[in-house]
Amino acid sequence: MADLDRIVRLKTVLARTGLSRSTLYRKMGEGTFPRQVPISVHGAGWRELAINLWIADPAGYRPEKL
Repeated sequence: MADLDRIVRLKTVLARTGLSRSTLYRKMGEGTFPRQVPISVHGAGWRELAINLWIADPAGYRPEKL
């Protein structure tokens, strides 16, 4: 059975990447970190698959349609 692509929240992303909140948002603005996806009117998260790709190769990460 293939792993499902889950949505993870900020606390999980920070713990898994070791980035600070400000660095994460700066990298998103630079296009070197996955963008958030809306999950509700006031909430957003990240696709776990995109975070895993970034963790595997932070320097080589390029945003792509997943």
